[in-house]
Amino acid sequence: MRIYYFSEDIAFYLRKKRKISTWLQSVIEQERYTLDHINFIFCSDVYLHAKNKEYLGHDTLTDVITFDYSTIPKTVLGDIYISIERVRENAKYYNRKAQEELCTVMVHGVLHLLAYGDQTAEEEIIMREKEAFYLKNLLSTL
Repeated sequence: MRIYYFSEDIAFYLRKKRKISTWLQSVIEQERYTLDHINFIFCSDVYLHAKNKEYLGHDTLTDVITFDYSTIPKTVLGDIYISIERVRENAKYYNRKAQEELCTVMVHGVLHLLAYGDQTAEEEIIMREKEAFYLKNLLSTL
């Protein structure tokens, strides 16, 4: 599997890595893309906020930032940074389990690597529908 997991400035262990990796690979294949590799970097709010300011010019907290490095069409290659603090807060806010919220954010990042956006209302609707569709597939197997 070419999906890798790292922690930056926090202690975090992703449960069910193999199952989640297989699921994400399936998402990529269903969208007719090829996986080169993805790095997931789990971090704190402070760490991701600094990345958000430095690279995107946004002075806000966020749960995920995706960096797409692919130069080959229909190929996935990138880094996905995820704030575990944001994920936990959002899970409480949306009344979800933290694992479900984390998987939602992970597939959200992957969808960005698959060329889905979320800047317009129309794009956001499509993104949410894709997240829900793929998450349903995973949650039935967790």
